[in-house]
Amino acid sequence: MNKKRVSILALSLLGAIGCRHLAPSKPLSELTANEAAGHRIFVSQCSGCHYANTENGLHGPGLEGLFRKPYLASGAPANDDRVTAVILHGRSVMPAFGNTLSDQEAEELIAYLHTL
Repeated sequence: MNKKRVSILALSLLGAIGCRHLAPSKPLSELTANEAAGHRIFVSQCSGCHYANTENGLHGPGLEGLFRKPYLASGAPANDDRVTAVILHGRSVMPAFGNTLSDQEAEELIAYLHTL
């Protein structure tokens, strides 16, 4: 079997068994100033409970591809309004950060989350 046919067969098998691949996150070196500020907030406020580069959970769900999916782990729509509401008001075991983050910081965090 030639290499091209083997590659096509391997890709077909991966698709058949449900392996899904998200495009890589935006490299840190390419973040805008707003996204970089959001990254710093993520590291200081969120990374203790959430992984940015995987869908695997830590204490909360992994956030890789957060806005590239139609729904959050909770089943709510994956959009700016819903994610911002969860960040500011909390949900289930996630604490609220509405008294911790300014409006600008919340916007910067959302900008960074869009890069995942």
